[in-house]
Amino acid sequence: MARGPQIGLLIDPFHPFKLLFSTMRIGYVQMEPIFGEVRRNLRHAKNMMRQQNADLWVLPELFATGYQFTAQEEATALAEPVPEGPTTQDLITFAHERRCHIVAGLAESHESNVYNSAVLVGPSGFLTRYRKVHLFSEEKCWFTPGDIPFPVIDIGEAKVGMMICFDHFFPEVARTLTLQGAQIIAHPANLVMPVYAQLTMRARAIENGVFTVTANRVGSEARTDKRLRFTGESQIVSPSGDILVQSSKDKQEARVVKIDPAVARDKSLNPYNDRLADRRVDFYNL
Repeated sequence: MARGPQIGLLIDPFHPFKLLFSTMRIGYVQMEPIFGEVRRNLRHAKNMMRQQNADLWVLPELFATGYQFTAQEEATALAEPVPEGPTTQDLITFAHERRCHIVAGLAESHESNVYNSAVLVGPSGFLTRYRKVHLFSEEKCWFTPGDIPFPVIDIGEAKVGMMICFDHFFPEVARTLTLQGAQIIAHPANLVMPVYAQLTMRARAIENGVFTVTANRVGSEARTDKRLRFTGESQIVSPSGDILVQSSKDKQEARVVKIDPAVARDKSLNPYNDRLADRRVDFYNL
């Protein structure tokens, strides 16, 4: 069962006598973008973030454009350069005003390519981007597969890694981010398969000992003869796999929870086992 925001002390189920003092606020926006209404969707996301204060916000995949493209020309027309594009610049301004960091999914144009990307911005400006490596279904018709490494950025309160939607199916992504020191994995998504990501992201949190933030969207798009229904249930998961907060399947809302990111530095399961130190990489045929 989903839990509400943890406002005071958290208890680690693997270490029941260890109190975790909340020191950072992380949140997500679960929204319903209108396809092609970039300025309207951006304004809506900012209004939702203004409802609460967070040190780190995660917005859905392609939050500003919508998801169901019908032609390469559409994707090209709606894509923007990063960080020079108006959506990234507007998010930077908002992050500076609110003294927060934001991970947001958008369509990125670069040279002759269009990428399904996510940006990380903060009060000081643009920090990094990630281009989705594992494209899902018709995304392969409109986007170029990602071509840059999985990023982990120290934002001061914590080290943040980034992945996008279908990346959750590949445990190597979260493990790669963890090995680079990520304490929080930001996961913008437009999920259409029920349950899977909500389960796998709990597994990714447990096996790597990290916090995960999945920001999914709600509603549907039927711009072709195929109607896509987005599953909602955005969530924040602790390194123990505990769901700290989770949204409904269809409601637009912003949720925030307090965490202690230092908890994600402890990879031990008991006095004898450690999630990372016990790896036997010499036996893994990758």
